[in-house]
Amino acid sequence: MFDRIARRYDLLNHLLSFNTDRCWRKKLVRLPGIRKAEKILDVAAGTGDLSLLAAEMLKARIVATDISEGMLRIAARKIQRKGYQDRIQYVIADAEKLPFDADAFDAVMVAFGVRNFGNPSKGLSEMFRVVRPGGTVAILEFSVPRMPLFRHLYLFYFRRVVPFIGRLVSGDSDAYRYLNRSAEAFPQGEHFCRMLRGAGFAVTDSFPVTLGVARIYTGVKPGHVKIG
Repeated sequence: MFDRIARRYDLLNHLLSFNTDRCWRKKLVRLPGIRKAEKILDVAAGTGDLSLLAAEMLKARIVATDISEGMLRIAARKIQRKGYQDRIQYVIADAEKLPFDADAFDAVMVAFGVRNFGNPSKGLSEMFRVVRPGGTVAILEFSVPRMPLFRHLYLFYFRRVVPFIGRLVSGDSDAYRYLNRSAEAFPQGEHFCRMLRGAGFAVTDSFPVTLGVARIYTGVKPGHVKIG
């Protein structure tokens, strides 16, 4: 599915989020556990927006992974165009079977990817395995707002408007129907924090962005490692 929509993926993300997705990513990159890291893994990196933003804001080395070759092909072109090929490495990889040694990264970040995992718990366990003791995982995901009126508007927008725009721009409304279904089905708030703890993370937290349209989750692997 993601190979099919890769060419229009960036345009639709910015259009459908009213360009707030970049602000959400900035909030994630500014988190202390990400900001202080020297080596970062970007899981389900897609077309590379989060990796590129991190390269702009930080001095870290970044490894961007995705299972979609089409998405990473676009990411590679963007990385080359912006001159970050010496800072960002891209690797085709399944998030549930990451091809890296244990404790290989200071931090792991994901934007809008975990809900697409076939087995989210396995993906979280892999992130736990590859991050260093004391390292942070930070995850940005869509959520459903709690305020009744805004919730109704949000659900109407994602159930009706998003697939319509997706069909007009990409010719694939099914992919964007999947977006709202997966966002509604995704475990949110404390439920997802419990999943992080189940994967082994000792300290977990979450906070909403833009009235709860999205949420940022963090987890810390037990232990301590000096970064910087």
